[in-house]
Amino acid sequence: MMKARTTPPLQSCLLHVLSCVSRNSYNFYRQPAFLYNILTGRNLCTTAILTQQCSAFSRNLTHSPIFPPFHFTVTSCSTVSDVHKFHSQMIKHGNYSDGFIGNRLVTMYAKFGSVDSALKLFEEIPDKDLISWNSIIVVFAQRRDVKKCFTLFSKMRSEMGVEPNEVTLISLLPVCINMRASTEGKSIHCYVLKFGFLSEIKVVNSLVNMYGKCQCVNAACELFNTISFKNLVSWNSMIAAYSQNGFLEDGINLFNSMRRVGFRPDRATIVTLLQVCAELAAEKQGKAMHGYILSSGFSSDMPIATALIRVYAKSGRLDASYEAFSEISYPDKIAWTAILAGYAIHGYARKAIKVFDLMVKNGAKPDHVTFTHILSACSHSGLIEEGKHYFQSMSKVYGVEPDVDHYSCMVDLLGRLGRLDEARKLIEAMPMEPNLGVWGALIGACRVHHNIKLGKEIAEKLFMLDPTDTRNYIMLSNMYSASGLWREASKVRVLMKERGLKKDPGCSFIEHRGKVYRFVVGDRSHPESNDIHWKLDELITKIQKAGYVPSTDLVLHDVDEEMKADMISKHSEKIAIAFGLLVTNHGRPITITKNLRICGDCHNAAKFISLVEKCKIIIRDSKRFHHFVHGVCSCGDYW
Repeated sequence: MMKARTTPPLQSCLLHVLSCVSRNSYNFYRQPAFLYNILTGRNLCTTAILTQQCSAFSRNLTHSPIFPPFHFTVTSCSTVSDVHKFHSQMIKHGNYSDGFIGNRLVTMYAKFGSVDSALKLFEEIPDKDLISWNSIIVVFAQRRDVKKCFTLFSKMRSEMGVEPNEVTLISLLPVCINMRASTEGKSIHCYVLKFGFLSEIKVVNSLVNMYGKCQCVNAACELFNTISFKNLVSWNSMIAAYSQNGFLEDGINLFNSMRRVGFRPDRATIVTLLQVCAELAAEKQGKAMHGYILSSGFSSDMPIATALIRVYAKSGRLDASYEAFSEISYPDKIAWTAILAGYAIHGYARKAIKVFDLMVKNGAKPDHVTFTHILSACSHSGLIEEGKHYFQSMSKVYGVEPDVDHYSCMVDLLGRLGRLDEARKLIEAMPMEPNLGVWGALIGACRVHHNIKLGKEIAEKLFMLDPTDTRNYIMLSNMYSASGLWREASKVRVLMKERGLKKDPGCSFIEHRGKVYRFVVGDRSHPESNDIHWKLDELITKIQKAGYVPSTDLVLHDVDEEMKADMISKHSEKIAIAFGLLVTNHGRPITITKNLRICGDCHNAAKFISLVEKCKIIIRDSKRFHHFVHGVCSCGDYW
């Protein structure tokens, strides 16, 4: 007899039956004989009869006391109220102790932000298994709560005697990444070694990623080298560990090694390297990656194309950035926003506005990120009326409600024009609590306009919001120092010391022949440091003759003027400029990236150097781009 053909309705019925069986942990040998025949392909009845039998079995199973019909609605809950209703049904049907349903409810409560309910339900599950523990650990891992995650992990093992699996470990490691909790991450590594999880490639890859994100590059490298059978994720994790910690050249070399051993890079590999090229303004490395993208057929990949736009924009090459954008046949809103952001950070607000208009005309709907960049562009160029227009129209015309980032841009725009009272009133009228960015924008305006009274008031708010952010202490100390209030400036520095805070060291990066060089204040680590400092001394002499006067009031130490002038002349930006003039062909711009805001003296010196050396200097600090040409900066001396 011929085997009956399985029709789509029957396939659907079979899948439903199997789903019921799987979700109820029914043992295979307990199924009716006909189900065994179905699963083994021995169905000797007609399609119609088989469909009828399957449907009857499904109804019996799903309406049994073990498996009530509402079980299928758990993932369809759209609000926490729906979850509460489902929970009530579960109790009513006597399934309160069902582990599978309890675990799903824990996840759903957390999904809608009801973490307390998730934890309470978890504690009430009588027979918690490993899946139950993993479910609740994931809840707190997603909230980046390191302490709670590891408390649960410890309780699971020591009190309940449940040993974790690879899912548990993979859930815990991202928390260590997000919170830079390398100590906890190392404890997981010890557990992995002790209980033989090194053979689990997903766990080892997560460890490599964790060490990379926690800036433990050597540990990541050692672990990566122990992997016998590396997969693509292994290579990507190590490439990211190198690249994201400033070792771009090592990341590129590993990228090439990966290709030599037969692994084809994927989107994640390429986007990671492009992001680092963008952050370090490594234009040559970005161009090399661009060449690989074209030759490997990735040019039509939208995330990669968008990352290329950012690389060229952040390397100071807006022409190449726009060219990369133009090569996209049908740009989406992310690509439009990327090119708009490029013009914004360079201070070309009018061009950013044109891009915005073209974006809307071409049917791409701007989102909250788009408006952040267009408002930032208006802020960088002091376009108050245009800024107010976009701020008001974003909700009325485009249905995008302003968030704290948009308010921060508006405060920055008003502060730029000296409207500090208006900026303060805008903050007070915000429908949400102002964050660090909003108050930071206002204290920045206080610094520029020398309003120490308001600046001190805002600084106190910032200290309360985040007492560990050194930038706020430095900002207040700078304001005091600039006004000659050395005693007050000293008190701020003492407060930093008491709280165990240290100022992030200023670093300047410059690319030469495909390699990125890093300089810090007074740096003499470069093999050609004697030539670099000789060039720097020559530059200082030249610009002083042209009218440059060191801004010694920005030095945070109460020492004599000669010592202050010497200290400020050795800032990393100036050393990087001197190096750039030594190695860059005349006529090509010198592009430098700074990890912090450029100081006022270096900004002034760069203007004079561009004038006396007849060169273009591009410096990208943590806030924006500065284009120095003929003694003038594109920022209009406000940043």
